[in-house]
Amino acid sequence: MARQETIRFTVSLPASLLEALDRRIVGRGYESRSEFVRDLIRARLVEEAWAGADTEVHGALTIVYDHHRRGLTDKLHRVQHNQFVHILCTQHVHLDHDHCLETIVLRGTPGEIERMALEIGGLKGVSFAELARTAVVED
Repeated sequence: MARQETIRFTVSLPASLLEALDRRIVGRGYESRSEFVRDLIRARLVEEAWAGADTEVHGALTIVYDHHRRGLTDKLHRVQHNQFVHILCTQHVHLDHDHCLETIVLRGTPGEIERMALEIGGLKGVSFAELARTAVVED
């Protein structure tokens, strides 16, 4: 995709709001106000994509679970195979003798992905489940 022309525009803010913005820019390691504002806009566009019922979006579901829990691995696999969500890849890490961390990269509609995340997160033996939401947004 060809890089688009960058357009400069002016935003008026109260001094206190600009100071708060600058503190966040420094605190998060941004090099400029512009990059911070671009990231805020991208984040909002991802939120809007996830608000659409039929929009194709992506997510990364991170779970931690007790792999000694009887039948849990089979249930995790069954949930993943019974959904209409496209599982793009998984990564499995052994945290210690009892616990595994798994990241599941997903593609589908927001509702499909969220249903799957809730179903997996609700399984007995899953101690942590968090869904990171993303979507392709145009720059």
